[in-house]
Amino acid sequence: MTSRLDDSLRDIRYAARSLRNTPGFAIAAILTLALGIGANTAIFSVLEGVVLAPLPYRQPDRLVMVLLYNRSLKYPTDLSYPDFIDWQRDSHSFEQIAAYTSQGFDLTSPGSPEHLNGLEISASFLSTLGTKVALGRDLSTEEDRTNGMPAALISDRLWQDRFARSPAALGKAVTLSGVSYTIVGVLPADFRFEDRQADVYTPVAQGDSAQRNDRTIHNIVSIARLKPGVTIEQAHAEMNAVQEHIAQLNPTTEKGQETFIAPLKQILVGDTSGTLLLLLGAVGLLLLIACANVANLLLARSAGRTREFALRLALGASRLQIVRQLITESVLLSLIGGALGLAVAQWGLKAVLAVATPGSLPRIDTIGVNGLVLLFAFCISLAVGILFGLMPALKSAKTDLQQGLKDGARGSTGGPHRAQRTLVILQVALALVLLSAASLLFQTIHNLWNVNPGFNAQRVITFQVGLSPSIIQTASGTRVAYQQLVDRIAQIPGVEAADVTALVPLSQMDNSGPFWVGPEPPLSLAEAPRAIYYWIGPDYLKTLQIPLLRGRSLTREDTINSQPVVVIDSNLAQTYFSGKDPVGQSLTVHQWGPVRIVGVVGHVTHYRLDGSVPEYEKPQIYASFYQLKDKWVPAFRGDISLAIRTPLDTATIIPAIRNVVYGAGSGQPVYNIRTMHELVSDSMARQRFPMILLVAFAALALLLVSLGIYGVISYSMTQRIQEIGIRMALGAVKRDVLHMLLSQGLKLALAGVAVGTIVAAILTRAFSSFSQLLYGVRPSDPLTFMSVSLFLIVAALLACYIPARRASRLDPMAALRHE
Repeated sequence: MTSRLDDSLRDIRYAARSLRNTPGFAIAAILTLALGIGANTAIFSVLEGVVLAPLPYRQPDRLVMVLLYNRSLKYPTDLSYPDFIDWQRDSHSFEQIAAYTSQGFDLTSPGSPEHLNGLEISASFLSTLGTKVALGRDLSTEEDRTNGMPAALISDRLWQDRFARSPAALGKAVTLSGVSYTIVGVLPADFRFEDRQADVYTPVAQGDSAQRNDRTIHNIVSIARLKPGVTIEQAHAEMNAVQEHIAQLNPTTEKGQETFIAPLKQILVGDTSGTLLLLLGAVGLLLLIACANVANLLLARSAGRTREFALRLALGASRLQIVRQLITESVLLSLIGGALGLAVAQWGLKAVLAVATPGSLPRIDTIGVNGLVLLFAFCISLAVGILFGLMPALKSAKTDLQQGLKDGARGSTGGPHRAQRTLVILQVALALVLLSAASLLFQTIHNLWNVNPGFNAQRVITFQVGLSPSIIQTASGTRVAYQQLVDRIAQIPGVEAADVTALVPLSQMDNSGPFWVGPEPPLSLAEAPRAIYYWIGPDYLKTLQIPLLRGRSLTREDTINSQPVVVIDSNLAQTYFSGKDPVGQSLTVHQWGPVRIVGVVGHVTHYRLDGSVPEYEKPQIYASFYQLKDKWVPAFRGDISLAIRTPLDTATIIPAIRNVVYGAGSGQPVYNIRTMHELVSDSMARQRFPMILLVAFAALALLLVSLGIYGVISYSMTQRIQEIGIRMALGAVKRDVLHMLLSQGLKLALAGVAVGTIVAAILTRAFSSFSQLLYGVRPSDPLTFMSVSLFLIVAALLACYIPARRASRLDPMAALRHE
C-alpha cells in the first residue's frame, strides 16, 4: 500500500514538473478545461437549485396542489372559496389543506405610500407548509373568517424597512388599502412561495365578500399535505368523490368538474426542467469539444516526447507505468482546470441569472454553488481528466522502442495522426449541433417578434395607481375618480391617448368567465363557453390601436345608467355568429345578464405569442368599466391599470404622471410601470432564455473548434516542413502549398459537417422539450443546417489559412535543413 502511494506521489511530482516545463501547453489546456467545466458547473447549479433541490418546507414530498379540472375546458382551473370550505370539511386524505390568492395592497401608514404585493391566505397556510413565523404568531381561525379582526403577517423586508426590525412592531397597525390591520407575526427572511415577493399576508376569508360567497368566481388556489402513507392516486380518488357530492348539491355551478392533484414541486417548476436538461446537454457537448481540443494538444505533445518514452522503456519502465504517468498528468490538468472552472462557474452563474426572468426560471433564490455543486465539479473534473487523457496515453504506450529512438533523433514526419483527425471531426460535428440549435431558437425569437398580437405595442406604457381610500369609498366615487384621473393624464403634453383596463394583454393575468348565446342558460356554468373579459374605458381600444372591424367602440355614454353593451372579438363572432352580422345581436354574460353587441374588433393574443397554450386563448369580450355593477367594483379596483400611448420614454413621461396623480391627493402610489414592448419581450421568456445561452455556448464551441483546427494544421505543418521544402525545391509554388494544407482542413470540416448534420437532425427531433420551444421553424429545417454547415466550413478554412499561409512562405533550403 505504501509503495503504491509513493508511486502515485512520484507520478504527481513528475507530472507537475512536466507541466511546469511546458507552460504554454499547460495554460492553453487549463483555460480550455476551465471554460468547459465552469460552464457545466454553472448550468448544473441552476438545475440543482430549480429541479433537484427539495422545496424549503417540512417534508416537501408530501405537499401537493389541489385544483379543479374542468372537463369541458380540459385543463385545471382555480376554485371558488365555497369549494375550498367544502374540501376542507370533507377531505380525509390530507393532514391539512390551505388556500391562498394573490392580492395587492396600498400601504399608506406608517411611512410614505407604497404598493405591496401580498397574499390572502387561510389560517392553515403556514402550518400546511411546515413554516413557522420568526416573530409573533400565525393567523388564527378566529381571524380567518368574515368580520374577523383584521390581522396581518409581514415579511422580513417590510419589518426592516418600516419598523427597523423592532420586536415592538407586533401589535402595531398598518393601513392597507384603507383598512387598518394589526401585525401579529413576522415571517422568516428566507421565506418565499411561488417566487412571490409578498410583503403582506392577510386572512383569505376577509377578502371581497362578493367573491368569497360566489361559487362561480374561481380565484382560489389550494395546497395540501398528504397524510403519511396516502398516495396522490388515493387522494385523487377521494377528492373526486367529494367533488361529485358537491356537484350533486350545486349542479348549476359544479357539474362537469372534477379535481386535479399534482406534487407542489412539479407545479412550481413547470416545464423548466426540460429546458434545463436541454441546456445541460448543450454544455456537455461544449465540454466534449473542450476535451477533444485538449486531447489533440496532448497527442501533439506526446508525439514530441517519443524519444522520452522510448528511453524510459529502454531503462526498464513498463508500458503501464507510462500510461499511469500520462493519465496522472491529464487528471492534474483537469483538476487545476476544474478549480479555475469554479471561478468561471461563479461568473457564469451571475450571467445566467442576469438573463433569466421569473417567467423563464422559477426558484431563482435557491440557485447557488453548494456542496452538491462542488462535488459535481470535482467528479466531472476527474472524469474529464481520464477521458481526454486516455487516448494519448494508450497511443504513447504503444511506442516502438527502436523506432522511437530513431524518430527522436531525427524528428518525426507526416501529417496529423488518425486520432487527431478523428477528434477534429468530432469537434466540428458537436459544434454543428450547438450552432444548429442556437440558430433554430434565434429564428424562433425572430418569428415571434414578427407575430401580430392584434394590437400595436409600440409607444404604449401601462401602470397602476393606488387611489386614495378617501375617494373610492363607493362604487360611484371609484368610477368618477378613475375618469377624472384619465382626463388629467390625457392632458399631459405628449400623451396621445389614455384609458383604464382591468386586464393587460400578455400580462399572464386572467379574467375569464362563462357566457352563452340565446335565451336559455346552460345546465351547468362549468360546461358553458368561456371568454376573457376586458373591463375598459372608452378610449382603451384607441390607445392600443386594436382594429375595429364593424360597428362602434364603447363610448362615454355607456354608463351604469345605460343599456349594457359589449364589443366582441373576431373569434367569438366567427364561432357563434357565423354567417350573420353580430352587431345588434345579444348574448348573456354571467353575473351581468343580457347585453347587446355594438361592435367587433380583431382578436388579441392574450397569453403567449407562440400559441403554445391554445386552450387558454379564449374569445374576448370588451365591456365598459363604467357599466360594472356596484358590488363588483371593489373586486376589480386592485386590477385596474392605465394605458397611455406616447412617443415619450418612460423616464420622461412618468414624472409628469406622478405629478398629476399626487396632485389629486396624498397616499396614491404609482407602480407596476411597464411598456407593452417589455410585455411582448417577456412573453418570449421561455424561448429567449435558452436561446441566449445556446448562442453563447455555440460561440464558445466555434472558438474551440477553430483553435482545434488551427492547432492540427499548425502541427501538420511543423511535421511536414521537410516534405514542404522538397515540394518547393521540385517546383511547387506557394499556391500549391497553400492549397494542400487548406484542402486538408477542408476535408476534416466536411467530414465533421456530414456527421454533425445527421446527429443534429436526430437530436433536435428526439428532444421534445426542444421542439416545443420552436415557433415558425421545424427542428429539421434544411436551410438552417445548410447555413450552419457553410458557416462552419468558412470558419474552418479561416482557421487553416494562417498556418497554411505561413507554410507557403517557408524558405525551401531552411526547410530541408529542418530537424
